[in-house]
Amino acid sequence: MQNLWTLKALPEKNIVNSLKESLGVSELVATLLAQRGIETYKQAKKFFRPKLSDLYNPFLMKDMDKAVERLHRAISSNERILVYGDYDVDGTTAVSLMYLFLKEKCQNVEYYIPDRYDEGYGVSYKGIDYAKINDFSLIVCLDCGVKAIEKVAYAKNKDIDFIICDHHRPGDKLPLAVAILNPKRNDCNYPFKELCGCGIGFKLAQAYHQKYNLPFEDLVPLLDLVVVSIAADIVPMIDENRVLSFYGLRQLNASPRIGLKSLMNVSNRKDTFNISDIIFGLAPRINAAGRIEHANKAVELLVHQDLYIAKEKADYIDSHNFTRRELDKSITQEALAMIVPDANSTVVCSEKWHKGVVGIVASRLIETHYRPTIVLTESNGKLTGSARSVSGFDIYDAIDTCSDLLEQFGGHKYAAGLTLKKENLTAFIQRFEEVVSTTITAEIQIPKINIDLEMPIEDINMKTHRIIEQMAPFGPSNSRPVFITKGIIDNGSGCIVGQDKNHLKLAITDADNSKKLEGIGFGMSDYFSIIKEKQPFDVCFVLDLNEWNGTSNLQLRIKDIRKNASL
Repeated sequence: MQNLWTLKALPEKNIVNSLKESLGVSELVATLLAQRGIETYKQAKKFFRPKLSDLYNPFLMKDMDKAVERLHRAISSNERILVYGDYDVDGTTAVSLMYLFLKEKCQNVEYYIPDRYDEGYGVSYKGIDYAKINDFSLIVCLDCGVKAIEKVAYAKNKDIDFIICDHHRPGDKLPLAVAILNPKRNDCNYPFKELCGCGIGFKLAQAYHQKYNLPFEDLVPLLDLVVVSIAADIVPMIDENRVLSFYGLRQLNASPRIGLKSLMNVSNRKDTFNISDIIFGLAPRINAAGRIEHANKAVELLVHQDLYIAKEKADYIDSHNFTRRELDKSITQEALAMIVPDANSTVVCSEKWHKGVVGIVASRLIETHYRPTIVLTESNGKLTGSARSVSGFDIYDAIDTCSDLLEQFGGHKYAAGLTLKKENLTAFIQRFEEVVSTTITAEIQIPKINIDLEMPIEDINMKTHRIIEQMAPFGPSNSRPVFITKGIIDNGSGCIVGQDKNHLKLAITDADNSKKLEGIGFGMSDYFSIIKEKQPFDVCFVLDLNEWNGTSNLQLRIKDIRKNASL
């Protein structure tokens, strides 16, 4: 699949020069900052040195006062509180955070995660019945619930109150909960709209401590859970998310809770974790619990205090992750064979596919067929699945246009879940294709690599890498800078590597062989034909460290290669 390389516009020269002078940085670094909207010394200081005091007053969030008052009443009256959440990483970390927070305040608290296969996504009648049978009078619901109108009403009829902490897009009507904490509410003026579910749970804890004059410092240990959720849910790494992630990573690396430390150990990654290590090392394992068995296993691990038991639980979850990878691989191959080549969308379905991996499979299909994608399977007599989109296309809106054919749906601009009756499948596929075909543009259908700057090979050095690393944590809206270097050649040592022979290793030099660098292109073995011609080629890449046997060397992590444009 051919990528379109797009070079970001250069910022105004006077802004770059001002940053160079005030910060004492190179033009390259000043340009990168200006491209991210950082134009003054004050903004740069806040960017490089975020403070927990930068967090917004939690009472700016609609209904926060009601949520805190109801929670305090439940704690003071020794009511039984049930912490309820989704089965993904954001949900399980949010449940773990709120459970641990409330356990410090009262003993009558338990948690509940719906079974992915028996109950499905979100608030379930079974969960509410469990609450009633066990005398819970308050449910604190995290990472779901904003569209659970009938179920919250069902709970209300059973004298069970709801506090909802959700970040998904609300519908036209809201449930009759005591409080709905969601910055995406139309009537909520909270300054930052992109918190994840666990982040909103943290804001509730922050508000409680603020209201009752309890030390904020007591909440800091919870930030290791918050950063895991932020990384896994791929929310914008700006504003409050940057502050929470900055201190969350510090907590994760300095003093992680026992469950996370055990997962870090089984992931076999480096000692110091960054956002990427969470995304590829921790998140898949936490998710695997709910995909293969039950997400309760993840929460049990995250809240456990015994090192030996936590290690056992981490090993158990790691075995589920291996099973998940095997399912992912086999189902992806089956799904690829079902794709209609010339369509503008992909909707594939098999009743035998494992429900726990359809979201991953949807993402895999986009790698080879770049278009809005839905993968469905059978569950409890209906079809249910996950949707994933491409940059610039709102798949939530597209699904909403087909809502009369659905039982339920929910999600975000780029990821959603849905359920429909089997007899509606053909009509849904046709409608969804029509909607996508009439709304998607040709430009959106081309995968893009957004490049920050062109970097001459002589400027690629360890000093530049060290400064760029200070721009972390990286994520959406603050991506690791991507560079392009033109007219380089491989010195003849480039080769195909990896157990499956699908990675490309480069030994890069400039035309006069004055500078040499190493590069690695994961999954890019097909590009070997370009580099072996020994003709100049262009690469786009991010700067990375290759750490091996205690030594660290600068390398280019290649994102794409093409023949030199001047040839």
